[in-house]
Amino acid sequence: MSAFPEPTFVDAGGVRLATYQAGRGFPVILLHGWPEIAYSWKNQLGPLAEAGWRAIAVDVKGFGASEAPADRTLYDCDHMSADFAALLDALDIERAVFCGHDWGGALVWSMGQLRPERVAGVIGVSTPLRLRPPAPPLSIIAKRLTTDHYFIRFQEEGAPEKLFEADLERFFRFVFTKPAPRERWPDLIPGVYDLMSRFKEGAAPHADRLVLSQADLNVYIDAYRRSGLRGGINLYRNIDRNWELMEGRDETVRAPALWIGAELDLFLPPESADGMEALVPDLEKRVLSGCGHWVTWEKPAELNAIMLDWLDRRIRR
Repeated sequence: MSAFPEPTFVDAGGVRLATYQAGRGFPVILLHGWPEIAYSWKNQLGPLAEAGWRAIAVDVKGFGASEAPADRTLYDCDHMSADFAALLDALDIERAVFCGHDWGGALVWSMGQLRPERVAGVIGVSTPLRLRPPAPPLSIIAKRLTTDHYFIRFQEEGAPEKLFEADLERFFRFVFTKPAPRERWPDLIPGVYDLMSRFKEGAAPHADRLVLSQADLNVYIDAYRRSGLRGGINLYRNIDRNWELMEGRDETVRAPALWIGAELDLFLPPESADGMEALVPDLEKRVLSGCGHWVTWEKPAELNAIMLDWLDRRIRR
């Protein structure tokens, strides 16, 4: 498959979601992260379809061509998992493999916890599943990594949207850059996590620092010119809310699962997945060497090979 599919719009329980589908067979739902869109799975849709899977990439609510309600409460883990269950209903799918990167990774682990009857397997790319902490996550982040951390600063309504939307070309050049070597990490932390100050004060990276082509970058720029950033940033505004919602709930994901990390992912390093087996008993782990956070663009062939191998071994079609 050379071209990315045109969207098929689905009413998922009252929210209109754009899906991009390829192939036939057992369904694999692909959920992107922030600031991404379903197009981030461009290099995975074709190989999955050619291998006999029904690949369905989704513009998550708030992103791309999907609806983006302004109400921040609609982006918590209960509402998001309800969206995906309703999507399966609309597509007449009983169970699917859920594969997600970055925020999409967090969302697929939530599906495994909150909607296990709809989940045949989980693939988390970059994002590990962590035990619910003893205090609200934002308070822990502020204490450990300062209040300049983007998780904290994104809580201010309208501020990150206004800053980043003022120059989307520079924003996406700033985002999709090649990773720093691990020996530099101690000097970069915690300042690297102050995305707003770094964007405001820094220059746009040179083209040779990008992990994707200008043509692919333009797809993101055009999509966000239409949608804006508010919907996606609302996911961050539910971090503490999700912590509240998970109180007293079973956090275990019992579906067969695969976690794929990246050696040079400064935001979600491989060691952040240590101990996941306590929450995900049937878990396999793989780490891509020489790869940063943007795995689908940086190491697509290697990522596809790992995913397809696991799918063929662990999922009954």
